[in-house]
Amino acid sequence: MEWQSLLENWEVKLVAVTLILAAWIDGKELKVPNWITFPMAFSGLAWHAFSGGWGAWDNGGFCGALAALGVGLACLLPLYAVGGMGAGDVKLMAGMGAWLANSNHTWQAFVVSVIVGAIMAVVMVWRSGRFFEHYANVHTILNEWMTIRNPRELAAIAAERKPTMHLLPYGIPICIGSIAYFLYEGMLIG
Repeated sequence: MEWQSLLENWEVKLVAVTLILAAWIDGKELKVPNWITFPMAFSGLAWHAFSGGWGAWDNGGFCGALAALGVGLACLLPLYAVGGMGAGDVKLMAGMGAWLANSNHTWQAFVVSVIVGAIMAVVMVWRSGRFFEHYANVHTILNEWMTIRNPRELAAIAAERKPTMHLLPYGIPICIGSIAYFLYEGMLIG
Protein backbone atom coordinates (compact mmCIF):
# COMPACT_ATOMS: atom_id res chain seq x y z
CA MET A 1 0.00 0.00 0.00
CA GLU A 2 2.82 2.40 0.88
CA TRP A 3 4.64 1.77 -2.42
CA GLN A 4 1.42 2.22 -4.31
CA SER A 5 0.97 5.74 -2.99
CA LEU A 6 4.55 6.59 -3.95
CA LEU A 7 3.89 5.47 -7.51
CA GLU A 8 0.70 7.49 -7.94
CA ASN A 9 1.36 10.53 -10.14
CA TRP A 10 4.96 9.38 -10.50
CA GLU A 11 5.34 11.54 -13.62
CA VAL A 12 4.66 14.71 -11.61
CA LYS A 13 7.06 13.57 -8.89
CA LEU A 14 9.73 12.96 -11.54
CA VAL A 15 9.11 16.46 -12.92
CA ALA A 16 9.41 17.93 -9.42
CA VAL A 17 12.76 16.21 -8.78
CA THR A 18 14.03 17.33 -12.20
CA LEU A 19 12.91 20.92 -11.52
CA ILE A 20 14.74 20.90 -8.18
CA LEU A 21 17.94 19.70 -9.86
CA ALA A 22 17.60 22.29 -12.64
CA ALA A 23 16.94 25.09 -10.13
CA TRP A 24 19.97 24.12 -8.07
CA ILE A 25 22.23 24.15 -11.14
CA ASP A 26 20.68 27.40 -12.42
CA GLY A 27 21.25 29.02 -9.04
CA LYS A 28 24.93 28.04 -9.11
CA GLU A 29 25.75 28.52 -12.80
CA LEU A 30 22.99 30.82 -14.16
CA LYS A 31 22.24 28.16 -16.74
CA VAL A 32 19.88 25.19 -17.11
CA PRO A 33 21.95 22.63 -19.03
CA ASN A 34 20.80 20.81 -22.15
CA TRP A 35 21.58 17.45 -20.55
CA ILE A 36 18.53 18.07 -18.35
CA THR A 37 16.15 19.82 -20.75
CA PHE A 38 16.43 17.80 -23.96
CA PRO A 39 16.11 14.36 -22.32
CA MET A 40 13.24 15.72 -20.21
CA ALA A 41 11.31 16.86 -23.28
CA PHE A 42 12.03 13.84 -25.49
CA SER A 43 11.44 11.26 -22.76
CA GLY A 44 8.13 12.92 -21.84
CA LEU A 45 6.96 12.73 -25.44
CA ALA A 46 8.18 9.13 -25.76
CA TRP A 47 6.57 8.02 -22.49
CA HIS A 48 3.20 9.48 -23.35
CA ALA A 49 3.34 8.02 -26.87
CA PHE A 50 4.14 4.61 -25.35
CA SER A 51 1.62 4.76 -22.51
CA GLY A 52 -1.23 6.69 -24.14
CA GLY A 53 -0.82 6.26 -27.88
CA TRP A 54 -1.76 9.30 -29.91
CA GLY A 55 -4.14 10.56 -27.21
CA ALA A 56 -6.03 13.82 -27.47
CA TRP A 57 -4.68 17.33 -27.91
CA ASP A 58 -6.25 18.48 -24.68
CA ASN A 59 -4.87 15.77 -22.39
CA GLY A 60 -2.73 12.66 -22.54
CA GLY A 61 -0.90 10.58 -25.07
CA PHE A 62 1.61 11.88 -27.56
CA CYS A 63 -0.66 14.67 -28.83
CA GLY A 64 -1.38 15.95 -25.32
CA ALA A 65 2.32 15.87 -24.46
CA LEU A 66 3.20 17.68 -27.69
CA ALA A 67 0.53 20.33 -27.11
CA ALA A 68 1.69 20.90 -23.50
CA LEU A 69 5.31 21.07 -24.70
CA GLY A 70 4.18 23.76 -27.15
CA VAL A 71 2.46 25.68 -24.35
CA GLY A 72 5.65 25.50 -22.29
CA LEU A 73 7.66 26.85 -25.21
CA ALA A 74 5.13 29.58 -26.01
CA CYS A 75 5.11 30.83 -22.41
CA LEU A 76 8.76 31.90 -22.38
CA LEU A 77 9.87 31.94 -26.02
CA PRO A 78 8.87 35.60 -26.59
CA LEU A 79 11.06 36.72 -23.67
CA TYR A 80 13.92 34.58 -24.95
CA ALA A 81 13.53 36.07 -28.45
CA VAL A 82 14.24 39.56 -27.14
CA GLY A 83 17.08 38.51 -24.81
CA GLY A 84 15.13 38.58 -21.57
CA MET A 85 15.31 34.88 -20.78
CA GLY A 86 17.78 32.05 -21.15
CA ALA A 87 17.11 29.21 -23.59
CA GLY A 88 17.46 26.66 -20.79
CA ASP A 89 14.51 28.16 -18.94
CA VAL A 90 12.37 27.94 -22.08
CA LYS A 91 13.36 24.31 -22.67
CA LEU A 92 12.73 23.49 -19.01
CA MET A 93 9.13 24.73 -19.30
CA ALA A 94 8.73 22.74 -22.54
CA GLY A 95 10.09 19.58 -20.91
CA MET A 96 7.76 20.02 -17.98
CA GLY A 97 4.85 20.31 -20.41
CA ALA A 98 5.91 17.14 -22.22
CA TRP A 99 5.79 15.18 -18.98
CA LEU A 100 2.56 16.72 -17.70
CA ALA A 101 0.87 16.10 -21.09
CA ASN A 102 -1.73 18.64 -20.07
CA SER A 103 -1.68 22.16 -21.51
CA ASN A 104 -3.80 23.61 -18.71
CA HIS A 105 -1.49 22.28 -15.98
CA THR A 106 1.52 23.59 -17.89
CA TRP A 107 -0.08 27.04 -18.24
CA GLN A 108 -1.15 27.20 -14.59
CA ALA A 109 2.33 26.16 -13.40
CA PHE A 110 3.76 28.92 -15.59
CA VAL A 111 1.39 31.54 -14.13
CA VAL A 112 2.38 30.63 -10.56
CA SER A 113 6.06 30.67 -11.63
CA VAL A 114 5.64 34.20 -12.98
CA ILE A 115 4.22 35.33 -9.65
CA VAL A 116 7.10 33.67 -7.77
CA GLY A 117 9.60 35.22 -10.22
CA ALA A 118 8.11 38.68 -9.74
CA ILE A 119 8.31 38.36 -5.96
CA MET A 120 11.92 37.14 -6.20
CA ALA A 121 12.83 40.03 -8.50
CA VAL A 122 11.33 42.58 -6.11
CA VAL A 123 13.20 41.03 -3.18
CA MET A 124 16.46 41.02 -5.17
CA VAL A 125 16.01 44.69 -6.07
CA TRP A 126 15.12 45.61 -2.49
CA ARG A 127 18.13 43.72 -1.09
CA SER A 128 20.49 45.32 -3.61
CA GLY A 129 19.59 48.80 -2.38
CA ARG A 130 19.61 50.05 -5.99
CA PHE A 131 15.91 50.54 -6.60
CA PHE A 132 16.23 53.63 -8.81
CA GLU A 133 18.90 52.02 -10.98
CA HIS A 134 16.70 48.95 -11.51
CA TYR A 135 13.65 51.12 -12.10
CA ALA A 136 15.55 53.03 -14.79
CA ASN A 137 16.63 49.72 -16.40
CA VAL A 138 13.04 48.43 -16.47
CA HIS A 139 11.85 51.72 -17.95
CA THR A 140 14.57 51.58 -20.62
CA ILE A 141 13.77 47.95 -21.49
CA LEU A 142 10.03 48.61 -21.73
CA ASN A 143 10.70 51.65 -23.91
CA GLU A 144 12.90 49.54 -26.20
CA TRP A 145 10.17 46.90 -26.49
CA MET A 146 7.63 49.56 -27.42
CA THR A 147 9.78 51.32 -30.02
CA ILE A 148 12.05 48.66 -31.53
CA ARG A 149 10.10 46.11 -33.55
CA ASN A 150 12.98 43.86 -34.59
CA PRO A 151 13.48 40.98 -32.08
CA ARG A 152 17.08 40.47 -33.25
CA GLU A 153 17.91 44.09 -32.50
CA LEU A 154 16.28 43.79 -29.08
CA ALA A 155 18.25 40.62 -28.39
CA ALA A 156 21.51 42.34 -29.41
CA ILE A 157 20.80 45.26 -27.08
CA ALA A 158 19.94 42.83 -24.26
CA ALA A 159 23.18 40.90 -24.85
CA GLU A 160 25.18 44.14 -24.52
CA ARG A 161 23.39 45.01 -21.31
CA LYS A 162 23.52 41.52 -19.78
CA PRO A 163 26.99 41.75 -18.13
CA THR A 164 25.87 44.80 -16.12
CA MET A 165 22.52 43.34 -15.02
CA HIS A 166 21.71 41.49 -11.81
CA LEU A 167 20.30 38.28 -13.30
CA LEU A 168 17.50 36.14 -11.87
CA PRO A 169 18.12 32.42 -12.45
CA TYR A 170 14.59 31.72 -13.67
CA GLY A 171 14.88 27.97 -13.13
CA ILE A 172 14.32 28.73 -9.43
CA PRO A 173 10.92 30.46 -9.85
CA ILE A 174 9.90 27.77 -12.34
CA CYS A 175 10.74 25.12 -9.75
CA ILE A 176 9.10 26.84 -6.78
CA GLY A 177 6.03 27.98 -8.71
CA SER A 178 5.44 24.67 -10.45
CA ILE A 179 5.86 22.57 -7.32
CA ALA A 180 3.59 24.96 -5.40
CA TYR A 181 0.98 24.52 -8.14
CA PHE A 182 1.38 20.72 -8.07
CA LEU A 183 0.89 20.73 -4.29
CA TYR A 184 -2.13 23.03 -4.51
CA GLU A 185 -3.74 20.75 -7.11
CA GLY A 186 -2.92 17.62 -5.07
CA MET A 187 -0.77 16.27 -7.87
CA LEU A 188 2.24 15.40 -5.68
CA ILE A 189 0.40 13.80 -2.80
CA GLY A 190 -1.03 10.55 -3.91
